Amino acid sequence: MSRLAALAARVRETAHLMVGMPSYAAYRLHMEQHHPESPPMSEAEFFRDRQQARYGGKNGGRCC
Repeated sequence: MSRLAALAARVRETAHLMVGMPSYAAYRLHMEQHHPESPPMSEAEFFRDRQQARYGGKNGGRCC
């Protein structure tokens, strides 16, 4: 990976964390290290799960 590509990836990750989007790469690393017996969620499942945890479920999301 070039230095520019690495910098772009780091900027993207930082921006995601600033707006509350967790890192899928960090999740995968955690799963490999601490829960190797459990299959990890797909990236789409992970973001749906995190969105559900942050904004709530059937009763709508929280406001502000």
